[in-house]
Amino acid sequence: MSALSIRPVRSKADRKAFVDFAWEVYRDDPAWVPPLKSEVHALLDPNHNPWFGHGRAELFLAERDGRVVGRISAQVDDLVQDRMPATGQWGFFDAHDGDTAAALIRAAEDWLRVQGMKHALGPISLSIWDEPGLLIEGFVETPLVMMGHHRPEYRQWIETAGYEKAKDLYTFALDIRIDMIPVIDRLIKSGEKNPRIRIRDVDKSRFDEEAALVLDMLNDAWSDNWGFVPLTEAEIAYAGKKLKPIIVGDLVKIVEYDGDPAAFMITIPDVNEMIADLNGTLFPFGWAKLLWRLRKVTTRRVRVPLMGVRKKFHNSRLASQFAFMLIEFTRRVCVSKYGVYFGEFGWVLEDNQGMMSIAQLPGAGVNHTYRIYTKKL
Repeated sequence: MSALSIRPVRSKADRKAFVDFAWEVYRDDPAWVPPLKSEVHALLDPNHNPWFGHGRAELFLAERDGRVVGRISAQVDDLVQDRMPATGQWGFFDAHDGDTAAALIRAAEDWLRVQGMKHALGPISLSIWDEPGLLIEGFVETPLVMMGHHRPEYRQWIETAGYEKAKDLYTFALDIRIDMIPVIDRLIKSGEKNPRIRIRDVDKSRFDEEAALVLDMLNDAWSDNWGFVPLTEAEIAYAGKKLKPIIVGDLVKIVEYDGDPAAFMITIPDVNEMIADLNGTLFPFGWAKLLWRLRKVTTRRVRVPLMGVRKKFHNSRLASQFAFMLIEFTRRVCVSKYGVYFGEFGWVLEDNQGMMSIAQLPGAGVNHTYRIYTKKL
């Protein structure tokens, strides 16, 4: 076998090769959905992604005979250090073979050591808010928007490199036509009769203000979760801008308790269905196709990527009541107004007992498992 070289990305052509490599790896995989290349480039660009305000990254290409055969990122997030000192991460991991995979992981680890890191987590691309974890179960079904897809052999290659499980993340699929079981239905109806509880739709005419409110609740609700990294003000604005085109007003709901925002749930159409035939590019006709498809919910599937209840309500009956009311109110709209019958909930940390119990709704089951690995450097 020809000699393998690992080198950092330095030029615009290198960056293009880094992004484009996914198309070579997954071109024959029917479950892979080509992401929009412009979105991937923006994610990796310090001039666009505010993550780089508190993080730094190095991208690597693996080459053999002048041909790209693998890629990986290595990154250090200063905000991660507050909760996991001396812990770096790697992601965007793809390779044609085990030898290349091993060399790429070593290159990422070496870079992390130079940065003073003593532990590595991966794959995470680039942050816990982007695409965390390696797909280890659920390879046949196409992932929904904002979730990753990987080759089955990656698991062995990563574990051979000395990595062990840190956490598993689950997504749950469910037929949302199935009614709630009586005990949950009674809880929902009780909440509907409670004058202190109000469920409202997000107001898209005040989108920036509403996005900031929701993401503030998210930072509070998720603050005790493993791997949590708070979104900065710049990231909140950036996330709001990215989400706005796919937000449907009556699918994003806020719970107010005594007039104060207490919980939220974001449900979005499966954008992967909208972009699957675009092959990653919006030119020359992709823009028109996507804008047309974004006019209304026409996807077969919807996903709940984010849900949260303010921390002061955790471990109370109200937390469950808020959550089930949000789910039920959204379910009604999906079925009666949009004719959507398939929903996905997650990701959910394996040891987040509160969310795990909520996610296991009638007719629900785990459809994808993602694993984040750890290793002492």
